[in-house]
Amino acid sequence: GIVPTPSYLVYEELLEKNLKILAEIAEETGAKILLAQKCFSMYYYYPLIGRYLAGTTASGIYEARLSQEEMGKENHVFKPAYEEDEIPRLAAICDHIIFNSFAQWERFGGAARAAGASCGIRINPERSTQEHAIYDPCAPGSRLGVKVADFRADLLDGIDGLHFHTLCEQGADALAATLEAVEEKFGMYLHRMKWLNFGGGHHITREGYDIALLKRLIRHVQETYDVAVYLE
Repeated sequence: GIVPTPSYLVYEELLEKNLKILAEIAEETGAKILLAQKCFSMYYYYPLIGRYLAGTTASGIYEARLSQEEMGKENHVFKPAYEEDEIPRLAAICDHIIFNSFAQWERFGGAARAAGASCGIRINPERSTQEHAIYDPCAPGSRLGVKVADFRADLLDGIDGLHFHTLCEQGADALAATLEAVEEKFGMYLHRMKWLNFGGGHHITREGYDIALLKRLIRHVQETYDVAVYLE
């Protein structure tokens, strides 16, 4: 018969193979791994993905709603700029809300926390590990995340976690370099946190990825700062 277009072909056995790799890392380390919906939002597979991962991360209200309706597990959201009317709707369905600046935190944090959300701040460790500046949140002039020079230690009351996202289909060696910068610049604040989110861009299921190094990095952060670790 004729197949309607556009059509998307997914090899379910390969998807599940990758999910099992991620689930093994989570089980062995205690880290929680989230589906980044902007990379894969085929909600037909959310029940399968939800059997292996802890939940999802969203980039706005519609992805957050998709997560709530189709997976129903942990629901994290980060958006570079929130709109006033989004906050109560997001806070009603998201257990973690990450802000891009302390100005956002001051403006929206109270409403988010009042609804029970765990709030975090995105940081910019200013350590580039890739050559493509257009994809690099650490590139000069980037407005993604708070640089250490702009970090407001006086506004941390109510902040539960820090988040960085600097990688793009990279290996554990790039994560190690990033974490070195994170610890150097923000380590003193991590001791006050409940969680640290490593962001996305980890090419964990690629052949040759150093999973053993990833596990060591996760354990190092957990043991040094007594925080929960998330990956997207």
